[in-house]
Amino acid sequence: MKEIFNVAVIGAGVVGCAIARELSKYNLKTVVLEKGSDVCSGASKANSGVVHAGFNNKVNSLKAKFCVQGNEIFEQLCRELGVPYKKTGKLVIAQSDDDIKELENLMDAGLKNGVKGLSIVDRKSLKLMEPGVEGVAALYSPNSAITSPYLLTIAYAENAAMNGVKFKFNSEVTGIDEKNGYFKIYHNGGYTQAELIVNSAGCYADKIAGMIGYTDYRIYPCRGEYVLVDKRWSHLLTRMIYHVPPKDKSVLGVHITPTVEGPILLGPTADFIDDREDTSTTMPGINQIIEEARKILPSLPAHDSITAFSGIRAKNKSKEEGGLGDYIIENRKHSHFINLIGIESPGLTASTPLAKHVTKMISEVVKLNIKEDFNPIRPAPIRLAELSHEQRAELIRREPLYGEIICRCEHVSKKEVLDAYNNILGVKTLSGLKYRARVMMGRCQGGFCTAKIVSILRNDLKKSYTEIQLKNPGSNLFTGKVREEDTDNVKRD
Repeated sequence: MKEIFNVAVIGAGVVGCAIARELSKYNLKTVVLEKGSDVCSGASKANSGVVHAGFNNKVNSLKAKFCVQGNEIFEQLCRELGVPYKKTGKLVIAQSDDDIKELENLMDAGLKNGVKGLSIVDRKSLKLMEPGVEGVAALYSPNSAITSPYLLTIAYAENAAMNGVKFKFNSEVTGIDEKNGYFKIYHNGGYTQAELIVNSAGCYADKIAGMIGYTDYRIYPCRGEYVLVDKRWSHLLTRMIYHVPPKDKSVLGVHITPTVEGPILLGPTADFIDDREDTSTTMPGINQIIEEARKILPSLPAHDSITAFSGIRAKNKSKEEGGLGDYIIENRKHSHFINLIGIESPGLTASTPLAKHVTKMISEVVKLNIKEDFNPIRPAPIRLAELSHEQRAELIRREPLYGEIICRCEHVSKKEVLDAYNNILGVKTLSGLKYRARVMMGRCQGGFCTAKIVSILRNDLKKSYTEIQLKNPGSNLFTGKVREEDTDNVKRD
């Protein structure tokens, strides 16, 4: 008889993977179904990586509650999972006297939500903190921080897998039936059976919910474009810099964020769109981002970006409704089918408290027994670029492959690429290598290292050209050889 899982989580974004990790603490058979070829295939890899404090969220909302709880535990969480974390602090800039009232409103909301350490600083103090920033005053949040959104999602998933959770990629859910006390979940490649479903499908959560009769949910996709500025400008600021939120308050507006890797992140825009897969970037969007960022940081270069990208927010309120709804987490029609609807920012910050909340809901219908051998530690991978010269020399002495540099921009070694390829989740794409080892993420965006990575895949890992894919099935990097006898010349797709 086909295996029946206790819980199936649909969606391997940051919240889905956090739920998987939380469930791995118990003696359950848990599976995660993801339509992409890897975790964090959607918004979880395309966001600002901000650990929010909670002052931007409506008082007494689930967003505020889980954000504040998440902020308090985030540093310890990152230590357990081997994920970078930096408490930079955040400044929300008032550019006119009229904006100061909004700073006071934000601070009042933050205090009611339980946010600690907030203060309003005048122009003189602002200039001492961030000399290059223009404004008349600012709200200062010392407990706001940054992390890597994709590394956090990967770490959640890997720790869950270490503790027994199974992941099925390229498994887009196409239908759900219920009979004999369990669900039959149809997807690419067959079907999976489970007693309970957690719907954490992000932009497609309403579609999944509709498969068993929840027809009153609606997701309104909202695209946010970003621009990444080269790390040689990282000296321009030390903290996150935000505008006072736009008057419609559906989003936080364009902001300037240092990243844990070094480059400066600008964005996002906010465009409600119909196509949930439209992650294109536009010149109007890029120009808007740079223009708004330079209003508060005039020394920011206008023409030194290394890439642009976008992500889709899963909003449960339309633009006409203000675009800002609270999280919906409920199983009101079916105790064994839990829906998470409209999980947008601060979803990354709130991911573990959200997971604990969902686990508590599960415990009300399924008996949970603690797993005695649960291991919360996922060791951080070695990053050659972060080591001292002495540490690098010792590492190379013990393992010479650390001395062969594959990515010159980010100083990534061959050993790091091989370790990334041999990940516990079994992801074997170039995109999977990129997000695990930082190859193809530097200034040249893969212009130099891609050929070396292909060489590793071909010569060291014995992969054929037709097996090398960018990300999802069908995204082949090559179509074949130009000349049969010449194994180095290939025709690119």
